[in-house]
Amino acid sequence: MEPVTKIHSIVLPIDRPNVDTDAIIPKQFLKSIKRTGFGVYLFDEWRYLDKGEADQDCSKRPLNQNFVLNQARYSGAEVLLGRVNFGCGSSREHAPWALRDHGIRALIAPSFADIFYSNSCKNGLVPVTLSEEIVDRLFTECAAEEGYRLTVDLEGLVVTTSAGDKYPFEFNQGLRQRLLSGLDDIGVSLGSADAIHAYEARRATEAPWLFQD
Repeated sequence: MEPVTKIHSIVLPIDRPNVDTDAIIPKQFLKSIKRTGFGVYLFDEWRYLDKGEADQDCSKRPLNQNFVLNQARYSGAEVLLGRVNFGCGSSREHAPWALRDHGIRALIAPSFADIFYSNSCKNGLVPVTLSEEIVDRLFTECAAEEGYRLTVDLEGLVVTTSAGDKYPFEFNQGLRQRLLSGLDDIGVSLGSADAIHAYEARRATEAPWLFQD
């Protein structure tokens, strides 16, 4: 996982409350556990006019031109702006996989579902919680300004607008350090590799029968 410090990007506004994980990545695409290849199915039922199926060629599917993901002004966005309770529904980890595979690196919303929030941090996404009042302001500014950008600074714990307005945010220190260091669960465990090996060696002496083939 790559370290995350500061993200400066065009903003993708998803102006709907209670966006659930089935909307982010529908259930028919959950057959793989490779973490990649899900980006083309992100928001599939809103993004395309036909019903999507796993492994199909999405380049030939009819697009819903009214959906923001298909509008040129939001192309290349790495920051997603959402409403309350973003990521509710099932606990599928494929939801942050799809967002990350599409290119999203940070999420801003008034609130996130707990498991989605945790899964996002474990997969290199930065979920930032700001008040509904501030999020309303960001949506208004995004609609008014084509190419609207935000900077999400995980080191400084602040979101900065293109006009220079700054909005501090709080972030769990443990999760923050993992993201800044680029550590997933395996990376965190490997940080204690010496202690793990020492424990295994001691247990092999104390209880050798546990280590017999």
